[in-house]
Amino acid sequence: MTNEVQKWDLESIFPGGSASPEFQEQLDMVRSKTEELKREVAALTADLNLEQLKALIQSMQDVQIYLGECRAFVGCLTAQDVRDDKAKLLQGDLGQIAAALAGVFTTIDHLLVSIPEEKWQSFLLDEELKELSFSLNERRSVAQTKMAPELEALVTDLEVDGYHAWSHLYYTIVGEMSIDMEIEGKVQTLSMGQAANLLSNPDPKVRQEVFQKYEAAWADKAELFASTLNHLAGFRINLYRNRNWDDVLAEPLQRNRMERATLDAMWAAVEGGKPHLVKFLERKAELLNLDQVAWYDLGAPLGDAGKQIPFDQAKAFVVEQFRKFSPEIADFTQEALDRRWVEAENRGGKRPGAFCTSFPLSKESRVFMTYSGTIDSLGTLAHELGHAYHGHVLKDAPLFLRRYAMNVAETASTFGELLVVDGAIGAATSPQEKLGILEDKIGRSVAFFMDIHSRFLFETRFYEARKKGLVSSAQLNELMMEAQKEAFLGSLKEYHPHFWASKLHFYSTGVPFYNFPYTFGYLFSAGVYARAKAEGQGFAKSYARLLMDTARMSVEDLAQKHLGVDLTKPDFWEAAVKLATDDVEEFLQLTK
Repeated sequence: MTNEVQKWDLESIFPGGSASPEFQEQLDMVRSKTEELKREVAALTADLNLEQLKALIQSMQDVQIYLGECRAFVGCLTAQDVRDDKAKLLQGDLGQIAAALAGVFTTIDHLLVSIPEEKWQSFLLDEELKELSFSLNERRSVAQTKMAPELEALVTDLEVDGYHAWSHLYYTIVGEMSIDMEIEGKVQTLSMGQAANLLSNPDPKVRQEVFQKYEAAWADKAELFASTLNHLAGFRINLYRNRNWDDVLAEPLQRNRMERATLDAMWAAVEGGKPHLVKFLERKAELLNLDQVAWYDLGAPLGDAGKQIPFDQAKAFVVEQFRKFSPEIADFTQEALDRRWVEAENRGGKRPGAFCTSFPLSKESRVFMTYSGTIDSLGTLAHELGHAYHGHVLKDAPLFLRRYAMNVAETASTFGELLVVDGAIGAATSPQEKLGILEDKIGRSVAFFMDIHSRFLFETRFYEARKKGLVSSAQLNELMMEAQKEAFLGSLKEYHPHFWASKLHFYSTGVPFYNFPYTFGYLFSAGVYARAKAEGQGFAKSYARLLMDTARMSVEDLAQKHLGVDLTKPDFWEAAVKLATDDVEEFLQLTK
């Protein structure tokens, strides 16, 4: 197998990479469309008629589709090669255009707010607008909580070279970081993403050595990253204060279309399940001949889970497991793999992490990851292809109805991951192989219940501290350690104090509190998965309908409509947590 099949095809989107004339042409067109929309909006008043409103909404979606296509492409370019300087310049161009468009949208939102309520409701009775009513009402509602339109427009202008620039700087520096490791007698220079993959190495000495070097590399940049994080948080806090948003979670909850009661119910259920995971970690320590697991042992494989899975085999297995649930999902996945929508090659110069991005104009997706041949990497492949299927289900919907929130975004991805991991457990040919895969699956529960919770605790407390002034790198280490010890119930021998520097999610300006939606998605998809197992392939159509509705209502309404459950109450969450703790009980029985 050549590495070529592990590289994605971006040429079919825009040939020529960052030097693509076709891309530049589209970028110019987006700039032009933005100016056209600005002129269109300037000619409108609150007295606009129904046809004017419909034309305006169509223009809004049209320009966003073209901008989204450009953003997805440049995002892929900067991820596949962090040294692509031309792509970085294009990213800057996109930022300027996006800021200009955001300013126009701010004016539009103010216009929507100024339409009298009775007239607004009459507009939404129109067949075309009725379908978009949730999205339009949401825009109107959020706009009412913001500053005057001229101030909001100023914010979007200043964000480009301030707020977002700090984030881009972080990604650029991380992309250039590396550590040296001796592997099989040869010293290799590893990107931070490649180094992170080694934390699941079967050899405890390798795990410990790479973690020490990994931690030291982040410590070396700690002052720079502390400054970056402080400025990002400071920007948000000042913006929230001027909008009279007292709660730092107000924006994350609004963006995720969920109530605080739902978040609290979820975390309460998670806390109830943690003691089971502590038992798992204690048993894992015994099996690894350790007195206690350290942070760098969390991904250590057990049994035969450490064996290498070739990429071709991984692709075939994902498709096979998807087919058992839904031929439609399997056929889509096979097509995505055949058309090389996946970038998986294990090489330097790539951005760490994994993602799936949608191209709204082409109606395609691209998956980015660094495939390492482990069961964890197999799960990541299934996870990201699950995202791609979600995008496929929505590809023909109006753009406003493709904009699902991050928490439900994790539904299809985690659902796909569960299908594949459970399939791997069922296909295990020996007790040791089953043990290894089950351990890896439970490790995901550890990540979502403990690791993600530690990030949530850290970020919540960091923002409170930041309101009082700058937070030093030493304080950030303390906050991180405190959060990890609390989230893991003190069950680890050694923690990761510079995790705040290493986790890219803390530096995202697109998604505030890039943490709790993962746990939500994990548990919500577990509930959906339990329903799928109970109903078999007959659930596939219901599953697709659920995904279709992810951008049409709040998560509470989505769960009530498709699952008949109340997310603000503990019952659903406790049942979902029990699915994870049942895995722990099976693991403990297998390892008696």
